[in-house]
Amino acid sequence: MSQPASADDTLQLDAPDGAAPRAGAVRSECRGLARAAMRLDSESVQEHLNAFVREHGVVAAWEEVMMPTLHAVGRKWETAGDRFVEVEHLLSWHVSTALRNAPLLLDRRPPVRGVPPVLLACVPGEQHTLPLEAVYAALTLAGLPVRMLGAAVPAEALTESVRRTGPAAVMLWSQSRSSASTPLAAHLARTAWGLKGARQYPRVHLAGPGWGPTSIEGTKRPGGLREAMAGFNELLSPARDTN
Repeated sequence: MSQPASADDTLQLDAPDGAAPRAGAVRSECRGLARAAMRLDSESVQEHLNAFVREHGVVAAWEEVMMPTLHAVGRKWETAGDRFVEVEHLLSWHVSTALRNAPLLLDRRPPVRGVPPVLLACVPGEQHTLPLEAVYAALTLAGLPVRMLGAAVPAEALTESVRRTGPAAVMLWSQSRSSASTPLAAHLARTAWGLKGARQYPRVHLAGPGWGPTSIEGTKRPGGLREAMAGFNELLSPARDTN
């Protein structure tokens, strides 16, 4: 049995053997995935997704295949009235399945001990969870502790979750300006946890297009999954220094 990783281990992205996908292969994979989705060919869609995750890891799969194909399919139904909604729904379901199955498709690093978890949640009223599912999969494969609260988490529940779990970071997803709440983000950044006299505060990561050019003290704005993972890697640095 493998031993738990300590906090002085480097948090790595999950691409097997550093296998970076070629641009031509990515374009071909996106086309093949989109065509399978348009045919409502569930088996083929899942095979495409699983194969790319196995070959290149969750980060590359999300940023280079899953997200671009979802955007392309979404644009298609937006310009065609109500047509092709079923295509986006089918594709989204299989993307979610591939992300949740990622620990079964790839080698998972031993769990990192001695660091607080990362808390993932959609802001109140926000239903888009797929981006957070990608973050969850990447963190899980990296061995970093993570707690997923999912869609439309009430503000009071978010505050209570911070106090109960003592996270190193909180990632809040907002897809639209109407759901982004800067007062909530600022409140969570000021929400302390831990014993009296040794209080700590989470670093709040504002993710998603809903936040716009928001600037809030105590928060970060990752530009994508790879950048978010690099930011979470920084959270291990203090723990490494104490070992």
